[in-house]
Amino acid sequence: GRSTLFLGAAARESGATLFSLDHHRGSEENQLGWEHHDRELFDPLTGKLESLGTWRASITKGDLDQSVVGLVGHSEVVARFWQTPLDFLFIDGGHSRQSAFKDYRNWAKHVKNGGILAIHDVFENPEDGGRPPYEIYLRAKESKAFVEIDSMGSLRLLRRVAQGI
Repeated sequence: GRSTLFLGAAARESGATLFSLDHHRGSEENQLGWEHHDRELFDPLTGKLESLGTWRASITKGDLDQSVVGLVGHSEVVARFWQTPLDFLFIDGGHSRQSAFKDYRNWAKHVKNGGILAIHDVFENPEDGGRPPYEIYLRAKESKAFVEIDSMGSLRLLRRVAQGI
């Protein structure tokens, strides 16, 4: 949510378009019984979280309707049909090993030469957070297709310098 607002504002200012992909069912910690569960987003008819309406309202309130395109679906499914080279890819999805590596494998190949791969929640120390984002960050660097250009907190920015992942 919030990342999309910041990235969308940057897209608007630069005349770019941001594609925001989300299934809008919440992450693990948002589910019923977890610490960050929001009852207002729980849909009793489906028994699932539903954040799309809240997301759309935030995009409209931020005056981002002309800069942000929402894609609703599972990352793996959308990636099968994606053809557009990306200038910027922000991976901030599921933190399970399987989910993080699928996002990396399915999407990093679309970052064009000179483009940026941004990975969030990268923690070198396992006590600070989950390992999968850190592991895909290492995989990207080891591929020699990406070189690190900056880091801010748990965010790592890498530039594509060669093909392959």
